[in-house]
Amino acid sequence: MKQILLTISLFLSLLNSSAQQFKLSGSIQDPEGNPVSFASVFIKSTTKGTAANIDGQYAFNIDQGTHIVVYKAIGYKPIEKELTISASISQNVVLSPEAFSLSGVTISSNAEDPAYEIIRKAIKARKEHLSEVKAYTTNVYIKGVQKLVGAPKKIFGKDIQKLLDLDTNRKGILYLSESTSTFAYKYPDQIHEEMISSKTAGTNKTFSFNKASDLIINFYDNILLETKLSTRGFISPIADNALRYYHYKLLGVSMENGTLINKIEVIPRREHDPVFRGVIYIREDSWHLVNVNVYLTQNTGINLLDTLNISQQFLKTGNTYMPTNTNFQFNGNILGFKFEGYYIGVYSNYNLQPNFPKHFFNGEILNINKAVNKKDSLFWLNNRPIPLTAEESRNYIRKDSIAAIKNSSHYLDSLEKANNRIGPFSLVVFGHTINKYRRKEHYTFDPLTNSLFYNTVEGLTLKPAVIYKKDLEDQRSYSIRAEARYGFSNKTFTGNLTASYLYNPLKRADISISAGSGIYDLNNYGSMSLYSNSINSLLFETNYSKFYKKEFANIGTTRGLANGLLMHLSANYSRNTNLQNSTNYKFDDFKGEQFTSNNPFTPAVETPLFPTYQALTLKASLNYTIKQQYITHPDGRIYQPVKYPTIDLSYRKGVKNALSSDVDYDLVSLEVMQEKIKFGLWGYSSVTLEAGKFLNNNQIYYPEAKHFRGNNALFSLPELRKFLFLDFYLFSTDREYIEAHLEHNFAGMFSNKVPFLRKLKLEEVVGANYLSQPLKKDYSEFYFGVQRLIFRAVYGFAFNGRTRIEHGFRLSYGF
Repeated sequence: MKQILLTISLFLSLLNSSAQQFKLSGSIQDPEGNPVSFASVFIKSTTKGTAANIDGQYAFNIDQGTHIVVYKAIGYKPIEKELTISASISQNVVLSPEAFSLSGVTISSNAEDPAYEIIRKAIKARKEHLSEVKAYTTNVYIKGVQKLVGAPKKIFGKDIQKLLDLDTNRKGILYLSESTSTFAYKYPDQIHEEMISSKTAGTNKTFSFNKASDLIINFYDNILLETKLSTRGFISPIADNALRYYHYKLLGVSMENGTLINKIEVIPRREHDPVFRGVIYIREDSWHLVNVNVYLTQNTGINLLDTLNISQQFLKTGNTYMPTNTNFQFNGNILGFKFEGYYIGVYSNYNLQPNFPKHFFNGEILNINKAVNKKDSLFWLNNRPIPLTAEESRNYIRKDSIAAIKNSSHYLDSLEKANNRIGPFSLVVFGHTINKYRRKEHYTFDPLTNSLFYNTVEGLTLKPAVIYKKDLEDQRSYSIRAEARYGFSNKTFTGNLTASYLYNPLKRADISISAGSGIYDLNNYGSMSLYSNSINSLLFETNYSKFYKKEFANIGTTRGLANGLLMHLSANYSRNTNLQNSTNYKFDDFKGEQFTSNNPFTPAVETPLFPTYQALTLKASLNYTIKQQYITHPDGRIYQPVKYPTIDLSYRKGVKNALSSDVDYDLVSLEVMQEKIKFGLWGYSSVTLEAGKFLNNNQIYYPEAKHFRGNNALFSLPELRKFLFLDFYLFSTDREYIEAHLEHNFAGMFSNKVPFLRKLKLEEVVGANYLSQPLKKDYSEFYFGVQRLIFRAVYGFAFNGRTRIEHGFRLSYGF
């Protein structure tokens, strides 16, 4: 028995010894002693390895034994070192610039550069290479660094050095984050990532949201980085139409492991086309990309950045090439704040034949659990694939020390006291929040600018509101909103309470209850903001918004039933009362204008639009987003922008007689919507289609009708479903209806070709709106214009059938 135990013990000892790992580290430099940043280091014939940091330092764990370690970087000749590992060792290497030669390549003065034929073959093989890897898994390490390298001394009167925790030269690291994860991919677009560890300087309670998918850039795609750095994206140097946008020059050829590699410079044909500059490396026989080093400038249309350099190093894996590291380096200048930084992703341990379980790809693209930021410094010291630079190490120490101070009871008490101090500016413009950090309670007061307004029904009106929120365990929370409203002209006071409880963040599950009274817009979508209506009424004597009084009690619940499928149920009881104008005050008598009545159908005379009535309404809706993607983290879920249509099916019923209800109707509607349908260089489209019908309209009062998002004003907030010229109220219906909205953004396709417009980075938009219902058949609108960031100007035309009935400008601002 003892012999058996001894044998087992010896076997386990040998097994442990054979699996023992040691650290291989060192520096990678060029012959002049300069660091070779982000060079790849890996074990030959495997995909195990790492990359050097920006200072050329590298370190990674390696099994005991004899290995051939390969060192390579773009533009340098790779070298191999046979190393016997029995303890942690240091190995410094010097990489010599790659000697790409044109000897043996015939180029006559009037002949086409040989690069063009190589590019044609690469383009021909593009689709095959795009889909040749059907699935894979890999380990990913991502590091992101953002640095401020110059800044003004003050902003809004506050010292920048203290505000951003910078050195005396107003320089320093603003953001430093690392994460390790396992990443899975299945052709054509299914991804799933599990974060293993995360570290962010100075914020130990938060998580890095650096995703491996953010660094995916596949030059076999025709268009790259679409809707990310630019609305329209950028053309790959080997896109199907690349020859129309690029010149090519063969810089030389070299042999690597018996394979001929072509080094080709890519040159834009036109200065301002959305294309790359730089160098690509293409294997001669299979026409694979084996390295890429390109960059973008402001001329190409990138937003916020001055330049962006993208480099990819590939490793032969099976019969293809897979990225070993992808690096984005950038710099820019915004309002005097000069910044630079990089994001690098290092990929290792590829498996090109994974066996994914059923339903593995379920819409969750990234999972971050509670333990990922619990790893201590020893873990990171032993498992960090890319060593920290001296500056990054100091930044971690400093920011973590500051974070410890900021999490102390004394600091939190002082911060709470300082932040809770009410200032007149914040109370008037931004509102004010009182935080009780220890009790996880928050009191938020609406700003005075949102609480004081004017309309002809109430006159000068005060509407203060406060929200109390309590944070619970597991990211659950509840809140209570109290609102009061008093019109000084009609001397009417209303008030209501709304309570909501988020009881399951992962399921988006909540329940809400509200009761009280209030003054509301006759159009339940709203006509214009209370502030805008005040300006129009006081300055221009146009009272667009119309109101009624509602006394109510509501209960509703929302819950996710499956990925992308959201259910909402509600029951609403109200007593609705018609209102009339009580004042005609204005700052000045605007020539040719006069106030209209509160009844949009009889503007010249005050007549009741509806009698006082009771309404019990029940509503149920299902909202389904096809292939909804999301990130799961300890705080809940973050739903990603959708790539496929969203379908909304809704049913609303007015219940007759129950609780003395006077209404009796059934409305069913179906809406299909999709935003930002990509069309490559031609921009993107957004579309929404809705149809509905009152199955029963035995008793419907105006507030219960189907309303539409109209517009009577020059300025408004942007909304795809909003009409440009449709009256806010006149075409609400109690019958069937069809509504459609289509808009296309050309993303600078045309303005980019006009020199004086190019610098403005304007985006051209065209669109159409359509409505048909019994009182407004075949109403249509067409418009065109430009937008930039949050501002938009369009000129539109409205038609009733084929007859043009209105035209003019419409301006909008906001998101």
